[in-house]
Amino acid sequence: MEFDNSKSFSEYINQHTLLYGETNTKKTYYTALFVQFLVESNFNPLNITILDFAPKIITINGLKVGGRIEDFYEKSNACRNLYFKGEIVPPRLSSTNLKELRENARNNYSKTHQILEEYAQNPTSVLIINDISIYLHLGKLKYLLKTIKKARTFFGNTYYGTSINRNFTYEFSLKEKKLIEALVDKIDGSYSTD
Repeated sequence: MEFDNSKSFSEYINQHTLLYGETNTKKTYYTALFVQFLVESNFNPLNITILDFAPKIITINGLKVGGRIEDFYEKSNACRNLYFKGEIVPPRLSSTNLKELRENARNNYSKTHQILEEYAQNPTSVLIINDISIYLHLGKLKYLLKTIKKARTFFGNTYYGTSINRNFTYEFSLKEKKLIEALVDKIDGSYSTD
């Protein structure tokens, strides 16, 4: 099902919602708009946890990737943002070989898993996750779903496409694709942004 950006964001409250699609299809933008809607509707920002797994906006080989919630809505910093040390590295685009790809994915997993655990130990009623695929490169789908279920309202997004594949990343990308499809099947409110 395609995401209908004309619907009121109020329809996503007390629901679990996942946006999935190619790069540059406004997944992070819509997620940030949902955060903005909540904050401006007088939800207590400390009851909104944001886990931002996305790399900073970069352009590699003419392809714009990444982007964080705060890039689209500065006041998101009033929410409960759980941070990790360092930066997320887009594993396929920043790697020149399979060894680097695995190392980048491992480092990203360590960072994202740490803040997922932090949320799971102290959940809030609203959970926002930007760029879930970064976690799923090495993370467990079952653990992710268990963590999402701790929130009454979940709104997240994930890359699901072919634009960032490289010649040595075929198996890596195929595994990601299968995990995202399984995630889409498990979250009733899943919408394509393509």
